[in-house]
Amino acid sequence: MGVSPQQFAAMEARLSGRTPGSSGQTQSLPEPGLHLPEGSRVLGIDPSLRGTGWGVIRIGVAGPSFLEAGTIRCPKSWERSRCLGEIQRVLTEVLRNHPPALCACEGLFFAQNLQTALIMGEARGAAMATVAQTGVEIHEISPRKVKLAMVGYGAAQKIAVAKMVQRQLALSETPDPDAADALALALVMVQELRNPLGPASKRV
Repeated sequence: MGVSPQQFAAMEARLSGRTPGSSGQTQSLPEPGLHLPEGSRVLGIDPSLRGTGWGVIRIGVAGPSFLEAGTIRCPKSWERSRCLGEIQRVLTEVLRNHPPALCACEGLFFAQNLQTALIMGEARGAAMATVAQTGVEIHEISPRKVKLAMVGYGAAQKIAVAKMVQRQLALSETPDPDAADALALALVMVQELRNPLGPASKRV
């Protein structure tokens, strides 16, 4: 299938963020993807039955800034249903205190143990359902992509991610590993918002 010179010029203009005008001049096209104003909050969630990490950052002119983060810890003695209820309770409070414009949740990963995968899915479902009730848009990002974006290595250790989070948000201390992963999700989501090709994460 051939491409005419006019079609090629239009494709080139779209890729460069321009569109031909009636007089042959070019004008800027709005960037694709999501657009959040300065001051908007982004919530990151790293779901787990016994230790769900969460973190909230604010979009600013000079870059993202830290607001609050934590880990929802559930003792091994608790039944799964009690843990799921605690995840919902804490995240409901977080959403009330820091209403986000967008949520980034860790995507599904391959698990050799079926039972582990099912339990992780329950925790993820409880977290996502809590956010979804508020109408906030949720995107998922794979763990490998987060590590690649933060550290440059898709199989990086948690401590390496935590150190980069500390550095990017100018924190006095290294965050708890689960909270750090949640903050990393939010940071990568903000990076994708500024991608001229639009966010590559998947909306769920």
